[in-house]
Amino acid sequence: MSLKAIHLIFVNALTALSFGCAIWKFMDYRSADGTTGDLLFSLAAVAVGVLVIIYGRYFLKKLKKMSYL
Repeated sequence: MSLKAIHLIFVNALTALSFGCAIWKFMDYRSADGTTGDLLFSLAAVAVGVLVIIYGRYFLKKLKKMSYL
C-alpha cells in the first residue's frame, strides 16, 4: 500500500471518530446532566472534523498524480 492510500484511510477514520465524538458529547449535553464542557467538546470535535476534511482534500490535490498502489 502506498503512503497515499494509508493516509486516506487514517483521514477517513479520524473524520468518522471526530464526528462520532461530536454526536456523543452533544447527546450528553442534551441530557439532564449536560454541562457546558460537553457542548464545547462537541463544537471542538465538529471543528476538527471539518479541518480534517479540508486537509484530506488538500492532500488529494497535492498527490493527484501518485497512484493508490
